Amino acid sequence: MVTRSQLRYWVGFSIVPQIGPMRLRALLNHFGSPEAAWNADSSELQAAGLDRRSLANLLAARRALDLDREVERVERAGVTVLTWDDDAYPPRLREISTPPPVLYVRGSLTPADEWAVAVVGTRRPSAYGLEMTRILAGDLARSQITVVSGLARGIDAEAHHAALAAGGRTIAVLGSGLDRVYPPEHLDLARQIVANGAVISEYPFGTKPEAGNFPARNRIISGLSLGTLVVEAGETSGALITARFALEQGRETFAVPGSALSRRSSGTNRLVQAGEAKLVTCVQDILEELNLTMLPQQAEIRELIPENEVEAKLLSHLSSEPMHIDDLGREVQLPIAEVSSALALMELKGLIHRVGAMSYALARESHVSYRVD
Repeated sequence: MVTRSQLRYWVGFSIVPQIGPMRLRALLNHFGSPEAAWNADSSELQAAGLDRRSLANLLAARRALDLDREVERVERAGVTVLTWDDDAYPPRLREISTPPPVLYVRGSLTPADEWAVAVVGTRRPSAYGLEMTRILAGDLARSQITVVSGLARGIDAEAHHAALAAGGRTIAVLGSGLDRVYPPEHLDLARQIVANGAVISEYPFGTKPEAGNFPARNRIISGLSLGTLVVEAGETSGALITARFALEQGRETFAVPGSALSRRSSGTNRLVQAGEAKLVTCVQDILEELNLTMLPQQAEIRELIPENEVEAKLLSHLSSEPMHIDDLGREVQLPIAEVSSALALMELKGLIHRVGAMSYALARESHVSYRVD
């Protein structure tokens, strides 16, 4: 847990231009803490690998910023700040190659959000695209899946609206500071999302919605999610950037097919044609691929049946490749009867699935939050 005195330095680094996840990680590895990195002298910062431009930005920020005032500004706005060192930091997002060091959160992120699917698409959708978004995002929400999107015009906004209308949770990721909701006409939608999920950003207060922020924002949308659904997107749509990030992150990618004559569907059709996305016509296509067809029951069982060392051992030896129960028993050095009983419960929880005769593999979402310390 990050203390308030430590938080001020995380907030400070989030404000400094040119110091992103990779540079901050290098500084933390060198100095051990954000406080030590923030207060280091120029020669030490250069020795840690900070380039001239980043160093100049950091020194200028140290002279100009009142870190306590910045933290108070965030707190007065009712915003929570999560960092890499916080247990509440989204575990799935932590797994990507460049997770944001700081997340500004208005609303709440809950364990239920670990079961999330991103729904993205063009800002200029057709009636068909809007209708498919309403159906699919609404059905995802009714299946207790959190819908993640970018609050943009078009498909994104429709996905948020559909999730809210279905009584579900939704998360909006901004390419600006939380005090600069963009587009401005979605301010009321953002307020509704805060009451039923969260509006989040890696950018500090005051950050304008500049074009360069949105591609980086898209890695967070896919990074929070088990999979990314592209409903309608042309060849140059930003939604395809989100799909590309999902592929790089090892997450599932889905696409709604469209007319071969429609430029709005040229990007989604190409994803399917290239084998980069699975074709989706109904929500069941997504739920089956992500092993979420019995999510409500799985969530209930997880709450009723506590984690234990036997299950943790088995999970540590399982992978996406099927493993026979006899081989698994030898690996963990436990009686087959005990292994079999544990595997049965783990299958009910949705942590694993059976492949063939007495062989088991990890379910796609089993690694998310299941750990015994």
